[in-house]
Amino acid sequence: MIKNILSFIKNRSALSVGFLFSVSSLLFGSWVAVIPFVKTRLHFTDGSLGLSLLLSPLGAITGMLLSRIVFRKIPVGKWMSIGYIISCCIMILQVNSVNRPMLWTCLYFYGVFGFLNGVSSNATVNLMEKKYNRLMMSTCHGMYSLGGAVSALLASSFFALGISSGFHVEIISFFIIIIIIRNRKYLLAHTDIIHTKSSFKLPSLTILGISFICMVTFMAEGCVADWSALYFKEVLHAPKNIMSFGYAGFSIAMTIGRLNGDSFIAKVGGKKIVIVGSLMASVGFIMVSFAPAIVVAVAGYTLVGIGCSCIVPVLFSASANIPGVSTVEGFAMVTTGGLVGFLAGPSLIGLISEKSDLSKGFLLLVFLTITAASAGWANKFLGTTKNHLQDAGVPQEELLGI
Repeated sequence: MIKNILSFIKNRSALSVGFLFSVSSLLFGSWVAVIPFVKTRLHFTDGSLGLSLLLSPLGAITGMLLSRIVFRKIPVGKWMSIGYIISCCIMILQVNSVNRPMLWTCLYFYGVFGFLNGVSSNATVNLMEKKYNRLMMSTCHGMYSLGGAVSALLASSFFALGISSGFHVEIISFFIIIIIIRNRKYLLAHTDIIHTKSSFKLPSLTILGISFICMVTFMAEGCVADWSALYFKEVLHAPKNIMSFGYAGFSIAMTIGRLNGDSFIAKVGGKKIVIVGSLMASVGFIMVSFAPAIVVAVAGYTLVGIGCSCIVPVLFSASANIPGVSTVEGFAMVTTGGLVGFLAGPSLIGLISEKSDLSKGFLLLVFLTITAASAGWANKFLGTTKNHLQDAGVPQEELLGI
């Protein structure tokens, strides 16, 4: 892992794009930590908050529809250098919303830019993998998980120091924007137009299967993100300074798994990663649902993180290499389900908890992750190959950057 990380860091172009993955989770992790306070300030119930969160997937769907136009006209590097800064500004407004309409507007536009930013950064990683003849997707997603862990730890520190939720998000966003501006030349070097005019194609059943797995995995991530702090507060009655420990354990596990992921995927193969990872996540959610103590819940969230860690990189790499479709179309077809799951899943959990409680809501994820494992077993598109670069004859040593 250390050798892989060092070679990744030395590549400033790759590191600049990898940092953008961490930006997404730094912002979202900051939002996760303050949800309980936004809920109280704006007088939401679990159900009304869950319904409000549906605005982000609606925005993501809008972003999907716009992606074909945006990336046919704007070079991917130019979008990355601007889109993530806009997301920072939206998050500042979102956390500091003074009323529900303001929050709803921010949630919607955060979904729009979140989708477009995700397509731009993941498509760029796919292009860099081919350019440098090495795997990078899992490492970049490891940067995302690292950002989530850092955001959770920062939130705990800020709360301990008595710094308000709105101000701590402003501090994080300020430093993010400064770093993006300093790395702008590396981002602008990516001048690719990642979508060209093409006719619309309905996805095949195998592609829909991958989209379903992506939806379930993202739903698991979204539910841990949006509801873990509330679960610790309202069900386990945890003190304020450790409410983010569940998400921290999840994010740390995701980080370690993904930073080792390129090696695992090359050796084991994507299909086994998807099946075993989904089953591990289901066991983790069982532990969370029936947790008798905080430490068991943290262990459950950590196991979910380990299980989910390498699934998404496998699916994203597959979506970028679908024969006969552009990179943008591939990501759109496969990841739309994922983003909807990530953002709509918490809403569904909120509705269930409104009628029962959060521990019962997490049981739904047990069923869905087991179903995802079955879908991975039956999916022919994942196949038995290790990855698209190995198929092209690139030696494993070069795949791992060693």
